[in-house]
Amino acid sequence: MQPEAHPTAATEQTPPPAAQQGPLAGIRILDMATVIAAPFSASLCADMGAEVVKLELPQGNDPLRSLSPSTPDHALFWKVSNRGKKGVSLDVRKPQGRALFLRLIRTFDVLVENFRTGTLDKWGLDASTLWSVNPKLIILRVTGFGQTGPYAQRPGFARIFEAMSGFAHLTGESGRSPQHMNYPLGDVIAGLFGAFSISTAIAERHRHPDAPGREIDLAATEAMFRLLEALPVEHEMLGQTRSRSGSRATYTAPSNMYRTADDHWVTLVGSSDPIFQRICQAMGQPELADDPRFATTPDRVRNIEEIDAIVARWCASRTLAELAESLTHGGVPYSKVYAVDDVIADPHFIAREAIIRLPDPELGSLPAPAIVPRFSGFKPTAPRTGPAAGEHNAEVYGALGLGSEALDTLQHDGVI
Repeated sequence: MQPEAHPTAATEQTPPPAAQQGPLAGIRILDMATVIAAPFSASLCADMGAEVVKLELPQGNDPLRSLSPSTPDHALFWKVSNRGKKGVSLDVRKPQGRALFLRLIRTFDVLVENFRTGTLDKWGLDASTLWSVNPKLIILRVTGFGQTGPYAQRPGFARIFEAMSGFAHLTGESGRSPQHMNYPLGDVIAGLFGAFSISTAIAERHRHPDAPGREIDLAATEAMFRLLEALPVEHEMLGQTRSRSGSRATYTAPSNMYRTADDHWVTLVGSSDPIFQRICQAMGQPELADDPRFATTPDRVRNIEEIDAIVARWCASRTLAELAESLTHGGVPYSKVYAVDDVIADPHFIAREAIIRLPDPELGSLPAPAIVPRFSGFKPTAPRTGPAAGEHNAEVYGALGLGSEALDTLQHDGVI
């Protein structure tokens, strides 16, 4: 009896992708959105190897170009937020622009837009029209409140999403004003859900290649609310409406921001009984772990003021270096509260190359966060900063068969 033959690697195994191809290589995305949320979805996909083309009006008047950080000559936020994209200009409101758009969209897998509900329909670019020229097109629509419902026509920005989702109600000191953080968190969270949505639709397309196109209705307020997973059940089953409590967690203890003797802030988390025992050892007060007020997480939450005060006093009696030595040695989760300069200087982030340099034709290069997450077999080069409006018109429209004379005419007519 002959031994069973084993397939050879040469005949049976699929070779790994080229080193600089990402998991979304081969996917083409047309990003006609503005500001942050929806374009961030496309940027994340570009990080993963998708070819993303950024479509702007000929004037290049995306509001993100004027948001800080910026200089009188350079839209820094726009450059880093639209990294890895090619740029075309087109006014789809003009008949010639609409016609050219319908030619262009045939060549893409995904369209990303964030206009107010019904805007594309008004311009003659409703889903049925788009699918008539590209039946498999995935359309990601990012709005504040969704395509349906009584608020569908309302404008929205990050702080509106944060407020209406209940997120801002949790942020700030007890008894004082709710607070927003000094960054548009609601936008980037919606962007994360947008990239997830695109990837989900692409995965479905892989399983069902003949499936018709999808329209994805992503409401940014719902994306923020999705993060607050336990709050509805807490309200219904326990009759509690969670509110702000400063930096103190009210669902576990001790967990707060604590000031050190040399005026630094650290965050320290004791979210399990074993970790709390290690905190007690680090503080030189092991007996606290057996104190009936603090023996379990529910006990500590019931006596949160007392245990928090004990930890705060201990932290206030130590310098940051002394705290770091005790907590690191004890295996306690903690961190100094970093500003961006701390992140840039931290040896772990340096070793991981967590900050990369984006090549920029005007400024040489700009720093930005690295591509996240990291895939084995994928060694991406740093993407270029966002393009100038219409920078790649000749390349992208040339692929449709438009020559320089046709492009000059379209430019003269204000179409591109």
